[in-house]
Order: sequence, then C-alpha cells, then structure tokens
Amino acid sequence: MIQLFTPFGRATWILTELNPRDSAFGLYDLGLGSPELGYVSISEIESVTNLGMLAIEIDTHFKPEYPLSVYTEAARLAVGLPKILIC
Repeated sequence: MIQLFTPFGRATWILTELNPRDSAFGLYDLGLGSPELGYVSISEIESVTNLGMLAIEIDTHFKPEYPLSVYTEAARLAVGLPKILIC
C-alpha cells in the first residue's frame, strides 16, 4: 500500500494493487471532496506535470496501519458521503 499526493493541490491516492496493464486499485480523491474506490490509470498519473516536472509524489511518511476499508470509511465520514458500495 502506498500513498501518492499532489504537493500543489489536494489530490491523494492510496493504492493497494498494481496491475501490469497500466492500472492500480485503491482509494482516491482528486481534491474535490469526492473520494472514490476503484481503478486508476498509472500512465495518467505519470502524465500529470507542473511546470514540466512530475507533479505527483509518493508520500514517504505514510505508514499503512489499517486495511483499505478503514481508510475508505474514514474518507466517507470526513466528507459526509453515504456508504460506498462495491459492485
């Protein structure tokens, strides 16, 4: 489990699974207060730049202490969303 973030904004990702076909599964919020659980494109994350430099960083201080479900519930409660259903 790793956490990525944008130092110039509020977007964050907590990723738990990496698919060799350019996707990762996890919890993410693009900084709009709408956390989602699902797949993201690794190439899209890598393409985000700020002034020509990579704009998304790995949070080296993040030490996962809980399963992803705990972080998902905390994100849901923080923004007042109804329970997130996984189909």
